[in-house]
Amino acid sequence: MEQINDIKVRRKRLRFRCWHRGTKEADMLLGRFADAHIEKMEPAELDQLELILGHNDLDLYNWISGNTPWPANVVSDLTERLSVFCAEGGHR
Repeated sequence: MEQINDIKVRRKRLRFRCWHRGTKEADMLLGRFADAHIEKMEPAELDQLELILGHNDLDLYNWISGNTPWPANVVSDLTERLSVFCAEGGHR
């Protein structure tokens, strides 16, 4: 039971971080993605999300929007899903 509560708290914290980035653009991109997907993410995907959130908003916005490619050390299944989600208007 403790492990379930731990992952719920972790998801809640990550959702908050996605919605409170510092720029409205990053908030909208990451926050909508988190709302749509975070409850189904496994711990390894949450690790990937934490890695993504460690970068600055301008870089994130450019990577997510496709203005610049994701750096090799950040690329994962999650970055692909995030980019596709946002390219489709954040409705998936």
